Amino acid sequence: MKLPVSTEWVLHCAATLAQLAPGATASAAQLAAYYDLPQAYLAKQLQALVRAGVLAATTGPRGGFRLGRPAAEITLLQIVEAVDGAAAPYECREIRQRGRGALPAEQCQRTCVLAEKMAEAHQAWRASLAGVTLAGILDELPATAPARTRSILGQAP
Repeated sequence: MKLPVSTEWVLHCAATLAQLAPGATASAAQLAAYYDLPQAYLAKQLQALVRAGVLAATTGPRGGFRLGRPAAEITLLQIVEAVDGAAAPYECREIRQRGRGALPAEQCQRTCVLAEKMAEAHQAWRASLAGVTLAGILDELPATAPARTRSILGQAP
């Protein structure tokens, strides 16, 4: 499975916002500059996180994005699904019933074993991401990371 590059962007931006002081915000322009990303496209991805409740947005001169709820309540799966959706990446089209090697219909009553295994793998992937919160990610960052992040974004440590 290959996820779009924007998935990496929103995961990093959410982790960055989690490092800010409670209530502090960062604009799309600040986050785009922080990671050297195209601001307009990043802003669209951040809005998807707002719609999903992962982030909150405020307008005005001091506006920007912040976490929509505590970091311990935001999972990587929620972030990924906010921008990429929840659909399984594999879709069985029953090619086992087509072509010269087509199986008879009576041998295809059960779900295709390959489709089953792919669905199991997708569920395991989802469960793994659902078990990781932004708070858990913060726990694994170097102790100096939040102060560095706040400094670069022009915020008090």
